[in-house]
Amino acid sequence: MPKVTVDGEEIEVPQGATVLQACELAGKEIPRFCYHERLSIAGNCRMCLVEVAPGPPKPQASCALPAADGQAIRTDTALVKKAREGVMEFLLINHPLDCPICDQGGECDLQDQAMAYGRSFSRFEENKRAIDDKYMGPVIKTSMTRCIQCTRCIRFSAEVAGTPEIGMLYRGEDSQITSYLERTVSTELAGNLADVCPVGALLQKPQIFELRPWELRRVPAIDVMDAVGSNIRLDVRQRQVMRILPRINEDVNEEWISDKTRHHVDALVRNRLDRPWVREKGKLREASWQEALQIFGKRLKKAGAKTAAIGGDLLDAETMYAGRALLGGLGSTLLEGRQTGLDYHTGSLGAVAFNSTIAGIETADVVLLVGCNIRWEAPLIATRVRKVARKGGKVFGIGPEVDLGMGVTWLGDDLGLLGDLPQPVRDAFAAAERPAVIVGPGALAAGGFGGALALVQPLGLIKDGWNGFNVLHTAASRMAGLILGYAQRGGIADISAAAAELVLLLGADEVAADRFPGAYKVYIGHHGDAGAKQADLILPGASYAEKHGTYVNTEGRVQFSEKAVFPPGQAREDWSILRAVSELAGARLPFDNFGQLRAAMTAEFPQLGRDGLIDLPWAVPAGLDSKASGPIRYPVADFFLTNAIARSSPTMQRCSQELVQGLSFQEAAE
Repeated sequence: MPKVTVDGEEIEVPQGATVLQACELAGKEIPRFCYHERLSIAGNCRMCLVEVAPGPPKPQASCALPAADGQAIRTDTALVKKAREGVMEFLLINHPLDCPICDQGGECDLQDQAMAYGRSFSRFEENKRAIDDKYMGPVIKTSMTRCIQCTRCIRFSAEVAGTPEIGMLYRGEDSQITSYLERTVSTELAGNLADVCPVGALLQKPQIFELRPWELRRVPAIDVMDAVGSNIRLDVRQRQVMRILPRINEDVNEEWISDKTRHHVDALVRNRLDRPWVREKGKLREASWQEALQIFGKRLKKAGAKTAAIGGDLLDAETMYAGRALLGGLGSTLLEGRQTGLDYHTGSLGAVAFNSTIAGIETADVVLLVGCNIRWEAPLIATRVRKVARKGGKVFGIGPEVDLGMGVTWLGDDLGLLGDLPQPVRDAFAAAERPAVIVGPGALAAGGFGGALALVQPLGLIKDGWNGFNVLHTAASRMAGLILGYAQRGGIADISAAAAELVLLLGADEVAADRFPGAYKVYIGHHGDAGAKQADLILPGASYAEKHGTYVNTEGRVQFSEKAVFPPGQAREDWSILRAVSELAGARLPFDNFGQLRAAMTAEFPQLGRDGLIDLPWAVPAGLDSKASGPIRYPVADFFLTNAIARSSPTMQRCSQELVQGLSFQEAAE
């Protein structure tokens, strides 16, 4: 490892590190605009200048200079200070004085570094240039006069999002950044463009002029829009969540989140259920909590063991445990969470988990996607697989051809290919040290689980320290639900066949209304969506932002989310509704507050009390049909409208219309 001296302190740095990274290891702060840890090096802002010896007698850009043994680096000399002041003066020549009205104000890199490294005056008196704002879609608002041409957005779009649709036009003072033909940016990760922008040139359009960062209270939470479990931050003003930002977690989402995760926030105050409703003679009427719980309790007593519970895709583990405990007191085991009828054996949790881990999949040599539109089903796992493709690894796909933002060799869309893989695929897997298969919901819905599992042995997916068999779930509640027993052998069909007299829909909005004919349906949820429309009794619950909760992501990682705001109106946390009705039904649940509920859950299921990856022992279920055949269809038809919260979001509706349905919108001149 090279040894360098930074401001008189000798340190060892990793092979291949840059001078900027060496300075940071030594605890020095180096200003930068174009450099980003997760993007390729551009070296075009020149803010990170330092003196390096041996070398030319002038400051050098530390982000693009490799650290070499014996270097003496100075970050605090008068020459470096003067050079940085000069660079900042150049950057501010054309930057407008927009700080009082700029949404980036208060969290702007340019503001902070101008204060720390700039002069208090400028020698330029010429007129500032102006650039027309560009149209980049429903998520990104542009103000390109503020742009300093750091090119972070260009590199993010091409390297992380896999959609090289942003570039730079012209030269010198005429340089400007725009999307291709000034059209909508098609990536579902567009919101991150505003995060990487160090100035206010790219902003979040749905939140423009809505908030200031110093008004907000920050609450850590876990994303429920998919099964990745992205770490997020809910920024709250008074009783409303104003915006959602990513938290850094190298093992899960790095520092990115999808547009659905970021911009569903406007739905948390729209289309909400805030009071109980009872259906009488086909019409809904308002009811008091006392009346609604009395009706619910009587129905539970009457149904007894003929009560079933369907867990929704956005549920926390505590709510599912409370539902399980309530049904257990009535003598029922009719629990299911796979609302759309996905078919896979649940006897081995290791066989239905993402065993390579989300961070580990980027180290694979070759990847086979089976029934997987990974770009829509798990955008943050797609960014990891793109790293495999960018490093020269091979990615094969079985399913209808879609643009995944990377080079994929498509083999066809028939499940029968699992039993007869082409020879080039077999050769690639035979030569791979870390081969991986990702089985998506398209294959699970078509009965391809057994055929995919049969590939473990012939493709050598399990080796010392490596398990390359991965099942990709799309529901945030799926893994916790499987741990808690929300899985019948025959799936949702078993619940239908049991002819349940009462069906408890716990935030279940995707289950078909005709699956439970003759049953009395009670819906506990937060939005007036499909589940509420088919229910006979509607009890307003809390969304994920309005309650503490435990979530287990697709790789088996247990994470905890915190309560940010209170539920609206008369809505109550889901577990408290179940606790209240249990007393009326004669099956009182043994907890009176959330702490007691979580303690009871972790006592019965200790793995749900651990923070991090849990041990899911590997076992191949017996008796699976490995001869499945037939076409694969992707269940996610519209990335932006996959759940009740997203469907209630005006921003998600606009994204769907523009990016999925292909509608075009005219914007008023400003």
